[in-house]
Parts: sequence; C-alpha cells; structure tokens
Amino acid sequence: MDNTTIDAAVKYIEYIFRDNADGHDASHSMRVYQNAMHIAGCYPDCDMLVIALSALLHDVDDHKLFASENNANARRFLEAQHLEQETIEQICDIINAVSFCKNRGKRPESIEGKIVQDADRLDAIGAIGIARTFAFGGKCGRTIEMSVQHFHEKLLLLINELNTDEAKHIARSRHAFMEAFLRELDREMRP
Repeated sequence: MDNTTIDAAVKYIEYIFRDNADGHDASHSMRVYQNAMHIAGCYPDCDMLVIALSALLHDVDDHKLFASENNANARRFLEAQHLEQETIEQICDIINAVSFCKNRGKRPESIEGKIVQDADRLDAIGAIGIARTFAFGGKCGRTIEMSVQHFHEKLLLLINELNTDEAKHIARSRHAFMEAFLRELDREMRP
C-alpha cells in the first residue's frame, strides 16, 4: 500500500475539517479508516489502498458539510495523487455508497464498498455514536428529545444493515450500549 498517498490523505482531511466540531471531523474519518483497515484484515483479497482512501475521504463531499458536486473535493485530491481514473471512479463509487440516508437498504457490490460502509456505520453507534449524535444535534439546534429520535430513525437500525461478519460482531456490544444508554436517559428525563 502507498503510505505516501495515505499520509497525504490524512493531511488533507485534517485541513478540510479543520473548523468542524460536529462529529463529522478528521477524528471521525480516522476512526472510520481504522475500522475499515481492521475489517479489511478479514478479507485478504481486497484492495487496501482503495479501502484506505475511500474511508479517509468518505465525508469530504458530504452534503451536510459541503456544497460540492460529483465528489469534487475527493476527485481533486485523488487526481493530484496521479491515481488511475479507474481507481478514482472506484473510490468515488464507494464514497457515494456510504451515506445511510441516500443508501438505505442498499448494499455495495464490491467487498471494498461493503467494508467502508460498515466502517462508517460502526462509528455511528456505541459510545462514540452517542457523542456524535448530540454534538451534531447541538450544531443543528436540536433538543435532546429530537436527538433521541435520531436513534430510533437511524442508529438502532444500523446493526441490521451491516455487510460483514466482523462489523456485525463489533456492532453487538455497541448496539447494546446504546440501548442501555437510552433506557437510562428515558428514566432520568421522566418527571
């Protein structure tokens, strides 16, 4: 795997997310990258460079954060790295398959896409998912109750939307933690 390109991608996401503190930041992208590399270890035939770059760049064109079109931020970075056009298209296809709201019930065709989609969804659940939900909710002016609704509309559903056995294994304890948190929050919020 080309570590120079990976290092450049890390620097790029640190730059592009430098002013972001809503849970869609460089730290989130790094956790997705770490999740993806861990899951990819279970699939020796997968393309590690494609997975790494897709995971690192998966939010650089997120519609909630940027007004870019056709993966413009990702493409600009990937083209500057002189990657083959076919590889750039593969990475952009994977990035486009990550979003839950845009891909509900859809599974990527490639193992690389499945891994990156799972890696992002793992970072949306468990303790980190709880923290990210309330950070993003606060940025958007959501009340605690409105953020709790997000758990029921998305986060509690993710365990059944995962693609790989390793992601499902990791998700079990994170999902249970969220359920326990929501029970306790409900108990504390009752008058």
